Amino acid sequence: MTDLSVTIAGILFKNPVMTASGTFGSGMEYGEFVDLNKLGAVITKGVANHPWPGNPTPRVAETYGGMLNAIGLQNPGIDVLIERDIPFLKQFDTRIIVNVCGKTVEDYLETVEKLSDTGVDMLEINVSCPNVKEGAIAFGQKADSLYAITGEIKKKSRQPIIMKLSPNVTDIAEMARAAEAGGADALSLINTLTGMQIDIHRRSFVLANKTGGLSGPAIKPVAVRMVYQASRVVKIPVIGMGGIANAADAIEFMLAGATAVAAGAMNFVNPYLTEEIIVGLEEYMIRYGVKQISELIGAVQE
Repeated sequence: MTDLSVTIAGILFKNPVMTASGTFGSGMEYGEFVDLNKLGAVITKGVANHPWPGNPTPRVAETYGGMLNAIGLQNPGIDVLIERDIPFLKQFDTRIIVNVCGKTVEDYLETVEKLSDTGVDMLEINVSCPNVKEGAIAFGQKADSLYAITGEIKKKSRQPIIMKLSPNVTDIAEMARAAEAGGADALSLINTLTGMQIDIHRRSFVLANKTGGLSGPAIKPVAVRMVYQASRVVKIPVIGMGGIANAADAIEFMLAGATAVAAGAMNFVNPYLTEEIIVGLEEYMIRYGVKQISELIGAVQE
C-alpha cells in the first residue's frame, strides 16, 4: 500500500501534486479534463486587492522548450475571487492555496486580510511583482525587502504563507534564508526566468512588453538546482516547480528536496498532466518499494 500524503505547515495534503499559479485559473477551465478531487491542491492565479488589466498584447510567445509570457498578472481582483472562485473550489476535496500579488506592501496586506475568513488553506505570496516604491525592483530580488514583506504578511495572515521565490537573483540560498527568517511557513520555487524574443523579419520585439517570463521544460534544470540549494539551507518545506512535464520530472524535484510539486506551463500542452503525474508517482513507488512518498524528499545520494 502506497501513501502519497505530505504535510506542509501542519496541513495534510492527500498527495504532493499541485497546480502552478497562472496556469490553471481556479480550476474551472480544466473541469472537463481533470478531477479536482484527485489533486493535492489547486493554487489559484495571482490576485490583487483590485482588478489589474495586465500588459498590452501580444503577450505570449512560444520558444524552444517553453513559452514566454508577459500577461502582467491580469486578474479580476480579490472580491471576485472571494465571491466566485473560492466557492467553486470548495465543492471539491482538494486544498485551496490563493496566490497573492501586489505593487506595495499595503496592496498585499489588504488582500491577505480579505482572505482571513474565507477558509482557504494557505496563501502563496508572489514576490516577483515590481515594488513601485523601490524603483520597480521586485520584492523577491533583494534579501532585505523579502525579509521585510514576509514579516509584515506573516503578522496579518491567518493562514500559513508560502513565499514564491524569483530565480532572477544571484544567490537563491540567500533569498530562501531571508524568507524563512521573515516567518515564511514554506517556500515555492521557481517563478519564471526573465527572457526576450526578437522577430528578425520585422526587427521588433515579439512581446509588446519586450521581456517576459520564461517557463516550460527549458527551465527545469535551473529549477531543480535552485530547489536543491534552497531546501538545503532552510528547515521549512519547499514546493518545487519549473518545467514539470511528467511524473519523472516531479520525482526529480522531490529527490532534490521538494516536499510537493506544482505543474505549470505544460498544463497548456497536456490538460490531463496533473492526474497523470499522480498515477506516475504511485507506479514509481510500487516499482521501487517506496511505502511513504516522504521517503523521496531530498533523497538524492550525495
